[in-house]
Amino acid sequence: METINLRRRQLLGTGLGLSAMALLPAVSARAQTAPAKAAFGLERQVKAGLLTVGYVEAGPADGPAVILLHGWPYDIHAFAEVAPILAAEGYRVLVPYLRGYGSTRFLSADTVRNGQQSALAADMIAFMDALGIHKAVLGGFDWGARTVNIMAALWPERCVAMVSVSGYLIGSQAANRAPLPPQAEQAWWYQYYFATERGAAGYAANTDAFARLIWQTASPQWHFDDATFARSAQAFANPDHVAITIDNYRWRLGLSGGERRYDAFEKVLAAAPAIAVPTITMEGDANGAPHPAPSAYAGKFTGKYQHRTVGGGVGHNLPQEAPAAFARAVLDAARF
Repeated sequence: METINLRRRQLLGTGLGLSAMALLPAVSARAQTAPAKAAFGLERQVKAGLLTVGYVEAGPADGPAVILLHGWPYDIHAFAEVAPILAAEGYRVLVPYLRGYGSTRFLSADTVRNGQQSALAADMIAFMDALGIHKAVLGGFDWGARTVNIMAALWPERCVAMVSVSGYLIGSQAANRAPLPPQAEQAWWYQYYFATERGAAGYAANTDAFARLIWQTASPQWHFDDATFARSAQAFANPDHVAITIDNYRWRLGLSGGERRYDAFEKVLAAAPAIAVPTITMEGDANGAPHPAPSAYAGKFTGKYQHRTVGGGVGHNLPQEAPAAFARAVLDAARF
């Protein structure tokens, strides 16, 4: 297990590789830097499976692929500083909006606005197929970490290596029926709120305020500014965002049935399959969101494996709060 303390992390500028880190001045891990540009690569759209997926691409088109997935309630800008680092190292970096975010849209108005875990993973396999990408290094946090976990478990042949914040996040409706200790249940307050019609209406009416509250509680030492939040909040204006969010959390509690097309996937995932692809898991030392202890999931990774705890007050949105550490993990995992 490796511990990285970012109280004096290196500030990485756009276009600088890791080899340049030693030449840059050290700054506080919690220092507020100017927001990155809205577009940190080429903004593109591709039809993939049930969706037309909006994404940003950086780096050489013929480079080895890296796919980075955001969580809730965040967006692709969580990787705005990570992507240029990887691109400078020769990687083709693709950062798509998940279903319900940004410019990603359903191709049909009749498609169920389903937020279950395997649906998001199937979306990303379709995304790879649409771009002709056979294998990629995968990285993610929150919903994105769960999605790359599932991709690695169900389609290991498509995964070169993986970086997963908060480790192993594959779940099942059956496992979620078991009650947790009261303190742990309290941390999931929004999941229970979303289980009610009042909660669905409340999230629809107060989406940005809700997301800001989650950012603050999940990363209590991350002092983001209004411009940083506003840049990501644009992604929540997606017409399907509320429906996908509510369904995601209701599905976990068995209050939404999902779709039969994903039943075979969910049957495999319900057994909590081991992940054999090379993996680095990460955790911030100030993560205020519900998350398992690293010791609880280490045994689920049966290939080459390493865990890294990132110090310096880093919270739930680790790629955006500690981009150098996340980028380093992606590079190291790719070279396992």
